Amino acid sequence: MIDSHCHLDSEQFENDRETIIARAREAGIEIMLAIGTGEGPPHLSAAIALAEQYRFIWASVGVHPHHANRVNKETFPDLHRLGRHPKVVAIGEIGLDYHYDFSPRQEQRDVFARQLTLARQLRLPVIIHTREAWADTISILKENGPAELGGIFHCFSEGVEEARQALDLNFHLGFGGVLTFPKAERLREAASFAPLERILLETDAPYLAPAPHRGRRNEPAFLAATAARLAALRGLTVKELDELTTENFRRIFPAALE
Repeated sequence: MIDSHCHLDSEQFENDRETIIARAREAGIEIMLAIGTGEGPPHLSAAIALAEQYRFIWASVGVHPHHANRVNKETFPDLHRLGRHPKVVAIGEIGLDYHYDFSPRQEQRDVFARQLTLARQLRLPVIIHTREAWADTISILKENGPAELGGIFHCFSEGVEEARQALDLNFHLGFGGVLTFPKAERLREAASFAPLERILLETDAPYLAPAPHRGRRNEPAFLAATAARLAALRGLTVKELDELTTENFRRIFPAALE
């Protein structure tokens, strides 16, 4: 299996990161995509450091909407340089978060749009974070998004109509632990609706652990629980789901080969 979204640089893994990575490999995780937003500018290279250390870890770089207010004149030159690293396969996670509003909304929108332009320049797909900001996210993507490159709506948590809008923009949907939560029926409907060639698995570790691990620190080894739930929804074996989501990931990120 492939964990298409995990925060391996998180301070929550500070004391046992090597053990967490080894446990993921033992659980059958072939590749992990480490998300490179870190603590925000200027600290945007932590995922790259891990990707350089492990051949099966790949990286993204980007400014999370929470950190949009930390962008300065050095940020975008840094992103452009880091985006050209041979182990960087995406710009992300980027987008909008109106739930916490840690950065002013207009700053979030401006930084999001600028990063979409950067992704076009670097010919990289994007990884989207959106929370309570769906309409603005879609609007900015339509205006600025590199449709031919697409990317992933990470931790997709919406319904069928939103899934259709994301798919129409050439995006894949990343399904994580929320899919296993009891009240996530609307999300499960979207997971049943999405074409098999447009779905991915992720953990968002250390966040959003799936049942039966809910309430614990999440880790890539827990991906199997989400895979089992998604496979059951689609009438597949876990092995079949593993094979198709692996192929989907490789199609988006052809560079991410061991």
